[in-house]
Amino acid sequence: MRVTDVRGVSVARLLPWTGTGGKPCYVVGDGTGYVSRKADEVEEIQLDMAYELLGHADGLLTEPGVTAPELHFLASRLSECLEQVQRIAESRGSRLEAVLPQPEREPEPQPASASASEPPPPPQSNSDTSP
Repeated sequence: MRVTDVRGVSVARLLPWTGTGGKPCYVVGDGTGYVSRKADEVEEIQLDMAYELLGHADGLLTEPGVTAPELHFLASRLSECLEQVQRIAESRGSRLEAVLPQPEREPEPQPASASASEPPPPPQSNSDTSP
């Protein structure tokens, strides 16, 4: 769920953590408050952990004799990191939409009146003007 204004632009920031029952958390503000600063810090930690895990995955996947439980553990951690990075990308994308100028929308065509839906009359012959 996104909180949007009348133009469809997000006005609330999706936070990098969830609330009770895994529900998304949002903060409304100018991005300079305490919660926004903490969200920035958490996002930075999450991105750093994702980069570190990718480096670990590269090393583990090239190592001979890797066990199935090790691969399962790696896949689980990669999945968690991917969810976090996806959430960060969604949050930042929404904030970009809010500050970038929106393109002008073309007006939607008006529905045709009942008389406009009737077929045009057949063309008349020019027999009166022929020699």
